[in-house]
Amino acid sequence: MPHVDDLSRSLTAFDQDSTLVAVIEMSLKSWLVAGIVPGVSRAPLKKLGADENAVLRLLHRWREEATKAGRRITRVVVAFEAGRDGFWLARWLRARGIETYVIHAASVAVSREHRRAKTDRLDTEMLKRAVLGWLRGEPEHCQMAAVPTLPEEDARRPNRERDCLVRERTRIVNRMKSALVRLGIRGFNTKLRKAVERLEELVTPEGEALPLNTLAELRRDLARLALLREQIKAIETARLERLEHAPKEGPHAMVRLIARVVGVGVETADMLVHEILSRNLRDQRALARYAGLTGSPDESGSRRREKGLARSGNGRVRRGMIQLAWRFLRFQGDSALAKWYQARTETAKGTRKTMIVALARKLLIALWRFATTGTVPDGVALRPAA
Repeated sequence: MPHVDDLSRSLTAFDQDSTLVAVIEMSLKSWLVAGIVPGVSRAPLKKLGADENAVLRLLHRWREEATKAGRRITRVVVAFEAGRDGFWLARWLRARGIETYVIHAASVAVSREHRRAKTDRLDTEMLKRAVLGWLRGEPEHCQMAAVPTLPEEDARRPNRERDCLVRERTRIVNRMKSALVRLGIRGFNTKLRKAVERLEELVTPEGEALPLNTLAELRRDLARLALLREQIKAIETARLERLEHAPKEGPHAMVRLIARVVGVGVETADMLVHEILSRNLRDQRALARYAGLTGSPDESGSRRREKGLARSGNGRVRRGMIQLAWRFLRFQGDSALAKWYQARTETAKGTRKTMIVALARKLLIALWRFATTGTVPDGVALRPAA
């Protein structure tokens, strides 16, 4: 029996004679709205500006047309693909009594023919077919995304911003190293407090000072690095302050609980909680699938092969869990999961990287149960409760 949070199909009976269905193909400046209006033989299609009030007026107008045609509309369903606009329109329409869904774009089946025609009008027809199948309760017809609240969506921003800043810091450091290696200079540490003064003293193997343009470029890079470090430190300090001032509110209690596991830091715990553990997922299979830690088999006739990770889920969770799995082996060597990994890889050569994905999947499920039910994984060492 499906759970109430199963978004793979609709759990509400679909009556086509009393349900107005509309799909929106969204772009930056204009939206194309297509509808299925009971009692109206034509397929209405309207191009609007990027205006939510215009969409609401259009829905009311189509409802009046259905009423004039002798149909009593008791349900209005709107759907659009997940994209750059996020979930704000879904929240706005739901606040006004419109049943709104956000479709996973990758879950809609498309034609595989070579050079298929693709227009906004054809896309709306495809979305209508997908939404109708979902409303009829057909399993795996398309997938709907869970619409987060504004506080839930905002809670993910610090971790994602920090991730972008860390990547930018790494990119600048690598660029500086490349510029110095090009001149034959190695071993310069950009993390030193006196890196600017040390930069002035550098000389090439020929005994010459750094060229003026290269020196000016490196100075600007060091200034960017200093700013990035300050911003990263500000994000980390603000997170710790939130955990201290509200230790038992919302996901903060879950973050503190996951951070008690030896080998899991506050940064990793914060990412896991806000990206996946706080979501109302159906079961452990949905958990692993959302994290992108499931396989992608390729079977046809007698051919059997595995193409690797599906990578259809959350990339941040997938990367973080694989890194955490390697760290888990170091800090939790006496746990049941670590012993399982060691037993599976000690006799089979070349399987460590393959089995680390399986360990990451098992570890994610164990942390999910620990965060939701309080079940401590076997043999896992915990830090004392603060």
